[in-house]
Amino acid sequence: MRAGFLTAGFMALMLAFGPAHAQRVEGDAVKATGAYAAEVPVNNQTVAQRNNGMARALLKVLTNVTGDKNPITREGVAEALRNASSYASGYDYRQDEGTSSTGAPTFKTMLVVRFNESKINQLVSESGLPVWPTPRPKPVLWMAIDDGSGPRLVGLPQVNAARPVLDRAKARGYRLGLPAGNAAEQAVAGAIWRGDTSAVARASQAYQPPMQLIGKIYRSGAGWKADWTFVDKGRVLSRSSAVDGDARKAMAKGADIAGDALLRKYARGGRPAKKPEPVVVKPTEFVLTVTGVDSGDRYRALINAIESKSGVKSLTPLSADGSSLTLEVGMVGGQDDFDKAMVELERVDTDTTDEGMTGASYRLK
Repeated sequence: MRAGFLTAGFMALMLAFGPAHAQRVEGDAVKATGAYAAEVPVNNQTVAQRNNGMARALLKVLTNVTGDKNPITREGVAEALRNASSYASGYDYRQDEGTSSTGAPTFKTMLVVRFNESKINQLVSESGLPVWPTPRPKPVLWMAIDDGSGPRLVGLPQVNAARPVLDRAKARGYRLGLPAGNAAEQAVAGAIWRGDTSAVARASQAYQPPMQLIGKIYRSGAGWKADWTFVDKGRVLSRSSAVDGDARKAMAKGADIAGDALLRKYARGGRPAKKPEPVVVKPTEFVLTVTGVDSGDRYRALINAIESKSGVKSLTPLSADGSSLTLEVGMVGGQDDFDKAMVELERVDTDTTDEGMTGASYRLK
């Protein structure tokens, strides 16, 4: 009985220290499995790197669970990221080995985090994020690439060529499938290039579900352009294009086109993200006296010049004496920005009014 008591006490003590760091034996490579786990690269195993990694992992899980491509804009999510460890049920590290372009061995440390499902669901509910039920559809990716030698279909044998869009879809919480890419399907590249969505849908009848993400990738100027169309049961739900100097980034945008369309169709609940409160910058008020205003035309030219400057919020004439005009100006950035903007004036002197406002004297050029 005493041994059992000590074991239970020890377990309670360990749980009190937060998420468990699982110990692994050689050959037992840990991976993130399921919607509530994620893995991210870290520089080392220090506490600071772990906390940073947990925040990034939590963001990935929220995107995966909800399909929302930018959950950090939701109420309470930024605060949750700062306390990501409180949502974790455990974590581990994995060393990935690779080879550099020069043939030298490379090593990358991956932090694998498992999150508490009930806590994540509560955060999703409180933040107004949508809930995207599982299982989720797996649209067929019909993509053709023309690198200058004509459009070619990307099928299963060329899966690595489609990796950017496939990985982005996984990050959004769903998966894309590829056609087999046999000789008969290679002819579909022409239909993709023509924008013949009906022909692509007919070719896709051998696959389920009847959803197609259709994309053509081609050179555009010094970069690449990707034209994307998402089709569901023969109906075009979304079209968009992306241009980027990096073909991989233009390609990855296709997953967002399909992900947004799927989210609109299948997601439950949620509420629009709150728009950030506009930052109100109060203008600084100051008094200036301008000499050389010796005609109506020069007066109008001065007033128009001041009112045209960015940041000027108010302009009130106070007094006029011969060719001298005194004005009160309210401007974001204050008098220093006014001096830089007003090339029509030459500053002569600086003083302070009886009311304590900053003032200056200018001469109209």
